[in-house]
Amino acid sequence: MISIAIIGYGNIGRAVEQAVLAADDMKLAGIYHHGDINEQMVNEQMVNAVDVAVLCTPTREVPRYAEFFLRHGISTVDSFDIHNQVWPLRQQLMPLAQEHNAVSVISAGWDPGSDSMVRALLQAAAPQGITYTNFGPGRSMGHTVAAKAIPGVHDALSMTIPLGTGIHRRMVYVELEPGADFHTVERALLADDYFAHDETHVIPVPSVAALNNVAHGVNLVRNGVSGTTHNQRFEFNMAINNPALTGQILTACARATQRLRPGAYTMIEIPPIALLEGDEENLIRQLV
Repeated sequence: MISIAIIGYGNIGRAVEQAVLAADDMKLAGIYHHGDINEQMVNEQMVNAVDVAVLCTPTREVPRYAEFFLRHGISTVDSFDIHNQVWPLRQQLMPLAQEHNAVSVISAGWDPGSDSMVRALLQAAAPQGITYTNFGPGRSMGHTVAAKAIPGVHDALSMTIPLGTGIHRRMVYVELEPGADFHTVERALLADDYFAHDETHVIPVPSVAALNNVAHGVNLVRNGVSGTTHNQRFEFNMAINNPALTGQILTACARATQRLRPGAYTMIEIPPIALLEGDEENLIRQLV
């Protein structure tokens, strides 16, 4: 049985809990608010009782929590989602994981994460070409968390609207703190790296809860060349509950940590069979 600790108990943490409880090869060792984690707690409650810490914290807090648990020899899984910082984070965590005989699987959501694996497979099928990743329409968890962190924001919802060919519009609904100035909040949000590179509209609303929706999806399209044959077209679609899928992928990657050598990995570096519950022979007979 793989012993799992959940660090952070928002939408993603609750989804991980459900996925762990549904898995026959896992047990839940505990649920912890990330702000309560300290040396004494880890040494007394977790070092000998936890195989994997699943980090359900805001993305920008992932690096320090991953380092903290890896130093204690506890493997980690996270859904870090700032694409252009994934490689530097992997390089940062690699020597630490190796030194402490642990595994860190980073960016294990659905994008980056499982979508990354689909993109890799499509590129193998058509090595020359172009892939368009079209998100939504739906709620972006990472962008929503980033919007909530802006001073003066009481609550927020960031919706991703696909415009085609990998271009997106961000519709950000903000519920302000009493006395907060909307234009100050708007300027800060538009300057944040999560939003600065897309067309973004910030809309004040009296209640974000009235708009809440966790639906999302993706449409991946690759047009390319297989060998010397042009006009190869591949398409992958999904419509999902965002936290539920993220939690399931995190849980699958927690399983994979027990089958990998010490080090830091992204999902495209992990054999797909390592993500799956069950006997290797039966999985191969079933899926190949």
